[in-house]
Amino acid sequence: MRPRLVAALAILPLGLTACGGGAGSSSTPAAPPSIAAATADNRPVKAGGTLNVALNADPDALDPSISTTLVGREVFANMCEKLYDIDAQATLVPQLAAAPPEVSGDGKEVTIKLREGVTFNDGTAFDAEAVKKSLDRHRTWEKSARQADLAAVSKVAVVDPTTVTLTLTRAFTPLTAQLADRAGMIMSPKALDAAGDNFGASPVCVGPFKFAGRTSGSQIVLEKAADYYDAAKVKLDKIVYKIIVDPNVRAANLKSGDVQVGDQLATTTVKGVQTDPNLTVVSGGGLGYYGITINTGNADGSTEKPGTVNTALATSPQLREAFELALDRDLINKTVYNGLHEPDCFPVPLDSQFRAQDLTCPKRDLAKAKQLVQASGVPTPIPVTLTSPNDATNVRLAQVIQQMTKEAGFNVSVQTAEFVSTLEQGKSGKFDVLLNGWSGRVDPDGNLTNLVTTGGSNNYSGMSDPGIDDPIKQAAAESDPAERAELYASAMKKAAEIRGVLYLYHSKYYLGMSKTVAGVQYFKDGLPRFVTAGFAA
Repeated sequence: MRPRLVAALAILPLGLTACGGGAGSSSTPAAPPSIAAATADNRPVKAGGTLNVALNADPDALDPSISTTLVGREVFANMCEKLYDIDAQATLVPQLAAAPPEVSGDGKEVTIKLREGVTFNDGTAFDAEAVKKSLDRHRTWEKSARQADLAAVSKVAVVDPTTVTLTLTRAFTPLTAQLADRAGMIMSPKALDAAGDNFGASPVCVGPFKFAGRTSGSQIVLEKAADYYDAAKVKLDKIVYKIIVDPNVRAANLKSGDVQVGDQLATTTVKGVQTDPNLTVVSGGGLGYYGITINTGNADGSTEKPGTVNTALATSPQLREAFELALDRDLINKTVYNGLHEPDCFPVPLDSQFRAQDLTCPKRDLAKAKQLVQASGVPTPIPVTLTSPNDATNVRLAQVIQQMTKEAGFNVSVQTAEFVSTLEQGKSGKFDVLLNGWSGRVDPDGNLTNLVTTGGSNNYSGMSDPGIDDPIKQAAAESDPAERAELYASAMKKAAEIRGVLYLYHSKYYLGMSKTVAGVQYFKDGLPRFVTAGFAA
């Protein structure tokens, strides 16, 4: 079949149109104008130095095949390059690939040309055989968390040393976006052969920095990689990621100078950092979301066949609607997050080209909520158990939800647990209502397929409806953005009727930095990139 070049890798920049507003929308600006959307720091950077970066959690294994944490992606962003990446406009661009992919007319064969003259950080040559080895591991290893990302790929073939061809079982437009994340990270074949399943203990990739050491729960150290193909661009000698979970301590360390960069500042600490004359704050993120997951059918686990859940909200769509109408997203954003997030009731960002303009959010309507509760016939107060991560911000959010819904006739009891434990409860279905979110992906398929379709491992609600599944599957096979947007709108409207997830806002991330630091790139994926960073000359 004759290949065709996919213009702009099938993804245009986010922010081309302002979608999702209009009557009934509860969206508000994400951040004060004084917080930049991205760094535009062109100051010269001197060579050398160690950058200390505070992470808000300890990453899981630094193995691209099995990693599942956002903080892990932050470390990978400076150590493990991918076939593709995103730029400041959230446009997909080649990274280890040399060009956009060529896709056959039926969409089932994807050819990728690779960069030449590239070596891994252990000196091993980067070539098509190495790409095949990593992609095959991602998609077939029984422990891999990337299997769903590459489920459409049935075969990876080496054409020549600088070319691979992927054979697909179906046309899958989001593939390039998947290859711009962990599923597209290529690992040293020499290191894979030596370490096997234990690759994450001493990972080796292509990157501006190489792994130098890790102390669990304390720090991760990266050093400048001499073998990097663009080493002249890299100024820092070393990056030390320090694990500082408490947001107040993270902000205090930033102010004291113990760290020069602090990731994911709590919205309660942003103002204090921003007003420090020695510090600056930039914003990123916006692709992900946070919300309330209601267990509607997750009886035996998210990947199992949906079953019956005997709770008031699970058995009554009326009560789920009442619960949502008791919530005020704008007020939640202001009281819990100082107005620093983006209120919304759908999982696709407001400024995405895949966001249909007729998707609007209901305002709080306490009178209607009370009517629905009364019409349900369920005696009040209606018991609801809300599981929340045990950090201060989530507990505050849970308390606000508790008070808002109480006015409509619900009696919400809050149970807290460690973040990882709440995820385990979500997967197993052992919860009533759960606070949780998703860090977001540049292609909307990454915010939907595995999270709201039947059998998705992150479909904690247990939703299962052809009105959701079918349009999402059709959209993944469609290349036209406008047609994809219509299909996603159809699926999201159906999901909004079922209300397995009550989306509250799109998560904005805030990066605090010393004013001595320059050249940091911070995009909509919320991953600080330090390839050109350093200390201002």
